[in-house]
Amino acid sequence: MLERTIQSHIQRISKNFPVLLLTGPRRIGKSVLLSMLKGEKQKYVTLDNLEDREMAKNDPAMFLQKYTPPLIIDEVQYAPELFTYIKIWVDRQKSEYLLKKKKSANPGGAFWLTGSQKFRLMKGIQESLAGRVAIIDMLGFSYKETSKRPLESKPFYPSMDMIRKEPSKKLKLMDVYKLIWKGSFPELLTKKSINRDDYFRAYMHTYIERDVKDFQGINNDLKFHAFVRTVAVRTGNLLNYNNIARDCDIDLRTAQVWMNTLERSGLVYLLPPYSPNVTKRIIKTPKVYFLDTGLASYLASMDSPQALEASYLSGAMLETYVFTEILKSFWHNGENPRIYFYRDTNQKEIDFILEKNMTLYPVEVKKTTLPGESSAGNFSVLKQLGKKIGTGAVVCLCESFSPLPKKDIVTVPVWEI
Repeated sequence: MLERTIQSHIQRISKNFPVLLLTGPRRIGKSVLLSMLKGEKQKYVTLDNLEDREMAKNDPAMFLQKYTPPLIIDEVQYAPELFTYIKIWVDRQKSEYLLKKKKSANPGGAFWLTGSQKFRLMKGIQESLAGRVAIIDMLGFSYKETSKRPLESKPFYPSMDMIRKEPSKKLKLMDVYKLIWKGSFPELLTKKSINRDDYFRAYMHTYIERDVKDFQGINNDLKFHAFVRTVAVRTGNLLNYNNIARDCDIDLRTAQVWMNTLERSGLVYLLPPYSPNVTKRIIKTPKVYFLDTGLASYLASMDSPQALEASYLSGAMLETYVFTEILKSFWHNGENPRIYFYRDTNQKEIDFILEKNMTLYPVEVKKTTLPGESSAGNFSVLKQLGKKIGTGAVVCLCESFSPLPKKDIVTVPVWEI
């Protein structure tokens, strides 16, 4: 088993919350990770089992008598009826503590839940388990995890201190595009016998049959699959519902509903534009990013890393890969990033802006081994926003960390995020 960055966060937060909900796309290793971390007394049950699912839905009290805490419940979105009864159990433990002076009023780690439909789960969680549950987002493997490097427990923020870091093994151009093309699903990366195309073909079939049909009531399989493919080839671009609807021969409302479905099930992330005015961030057009570049490459019919690198999607897929690695560095350390992109009326663009403590950290992604000052030429437009500008980064195919001349900007190899 490869070590996961998120392990320490799960163990730490379980000490303080009676309920933990681990969410993320299907087959990214949620249940495997929790099974690996579970204690001797923790039991495991999956609601993929139809008998257990029926009991959880129709007789939640009986379910929790049969499966007593500490308990791992996998794919809990199939039985949101459980949430009220979990609340009752947690509150009863607290009452017994007050009356009988038990060791703790907060039985940490009593319930570990997993779900692949985060937004569907949130309604039940917010209504029943507010204040009792910690929600953790998870994605597939990061490159640091698969390369078995010592895992740093901190999110990615550019810093000139990076220059003093010991560089890791350098990757060549096609090594990077092989990472992008393969993606981050654990089974694909740990089982060499699995064929990538067969895996993603089965993944999409399972996703449509079990998530889309069960939860969203989408019955037109062919059009929905075409919609997902259309979104995949637009990864890293501004979201244009009209163009997507036209290309898929669906109406605008359907395109919006289906995009919401992709977001809810953890396949895409809608990145808002940066604006000092929070309201404007909400109403302006976001960029759409697929959260696994392997799946996006498969849907875009890229049959090899070489074909992907030579295609019109080459730059957008590299940018998408960098985005997902940055996102993992936050989520897997238990933090939610304040991350945006920048674009103004003069068409000045910056790929990503990380905001922390009223400081903006600009990040640009370039498919080059020799970035120059022009690679970060748009960073200066941020001065007009009236906020402190921190160290910027150009993430590229350079061999090591290095400063750009006369700039508070560091070049960062793609594999060092």
